[in-house]
Amino acid sequence: MTVIKQQPNRRLYIDSLRAMTPGQRVQKAFELSDLTHDLLNAGIAARYPEKSEQERHTVYLERLERCRKHGC
Repeated sequence: MTVIKQQPNRRLYIDSLRAMTPGQRVQKAFELSDLTHDLLNAGIAARYPEKSEQERHTVYLERLERCRKHGC
């Protein structure tokens, strides 16, 4: 049985990307990348409040490496 994910805003999203210039799309990619890193850091800080900033940074780097290896 195949489950089809509903994506009601996909057409709107694609249309908005097509309306952007190449430079705007690159800028949006950087913004989304920064947001992803910020969310990862926030999640690590919430999960490990007892760890030092350096220890949380080490966890952050380990998570990034795991995602690079396994395609998170």
